Amino acid sequence: MKAGKLVGRVIAGIAACAAIALVIPLSACGFPHRTPTPSASTSAAAPAKGPINVVASVNQWGVLAEQIGGTDVNVTTILSSTAVDAHDFEPKTSDIAAIQKAQVVVTNGAGYDTWATKSLAKGTINVSAAATVGAINGDNPHLWFSKDARNAMATELADVFSKALPAKKKSFDKHLKAWRQQEDALEDDMAAFAKRHKNTPYAATEAVAYYLMSDMQFKDVTPDGYAQAVASGGEAAPADLQAFQRLLDSGNVPLLVNNPQEHSDSAAALTKMAAKNKIAVINITEQMPSDQRSLTGWISSLVSDIAEAVDTDTDSAAASPSPSSSSSASPSDDASASATDAATASPSASSD
Repeated sequence: MKAGKLVGRVIAGIAACAAIALVIPLSACGFPHRTPTPSASTSAAAPAKGPINVVASVNQWGVLAEQIGGTDVNVTTILSSTAVDAHDFEPKTSDIAAIQKAQVVVTNGAGYDTWATKSLAKGTINVSAAATVGAINGDNPHLWFSKDARNAMATELADVFSKALPAKKKSFDKHLKAWRQQEDALEDDMAAFAKRHKNTPYAATEAVAYYLMSDMQFKDVTPDGYAQAVASGGEAAPADLQAFQRLLDSGNVPLLVNNPQEHSDSAAALTKMAAKNKIAVINITEQMPSDQRSLTGWISSLVSDIAEAVDTDTDSAAASPSPSSSSSASPSDDASASATDAATASPSASSD
């Protein structure tokens, strides 16, 4: 992760959270109590009739805009591929032109899609996820994984669309109500999981799903040194990578979260080691995969995958007569050597 663009700032007042709290803001403690910058400007004249021309920077928020707007919005999404690094994305000339012609532009903010926010035409209405929750550049920008941000964005989109097309307000409100039912069901599933497995430890090769894991009340035990190295945009130092190896070898972590959109030698070595130690690896991309149709549907599927992995691990541990005798009790020399070699070959890079 190009963490110089992602995670460089600690939100005040969250020192009591998990050990990694000095690296990234934690949604488990809530978003900062700032006075948010208004996420939408109402200076643009309302269109005489629909559909409203909407451009979304990323598909996570584009599908939500479509769900809230229905047939009264025409949404164009610029970045929807899980095969590219979203933080290095360079828009085409046609992308910039689409943004400048839009009546409403839906962005993530918090430094994630600066290419979109800096291309806004005068008077364009900008609905920003970061603005709705008071997040700023330097905060963890993966806001679509936060239940607070999703709820704030759905409400904001309904309000902006209603102001643009007042005659369709009832329709937008109806769509919002239907969306909330889906979101409530998702949050009920997360709460049910947390009731069974509160403070279950997990580690991550990079902090893509931090908000989701916090909403599920996991405990992030990713080694601080490793997390700080990733947050600064480079590979972890050998000593920090070895600390992560020892964690995976300990048998105390049932889950490793990996972002396949962000490739690094360290992440590759760690996911390989996790597999050798029979630790579940959950791959979570930033952009919504093409086989998903809604934001809540996608996150619901992730919650199901995560819950299944943890429940399976718990059942296996309960059935084992001697958990301490498992192969995870001693370090994996092959995996350790592989990971150490990878770190040595890729020295830590400075923040860009």
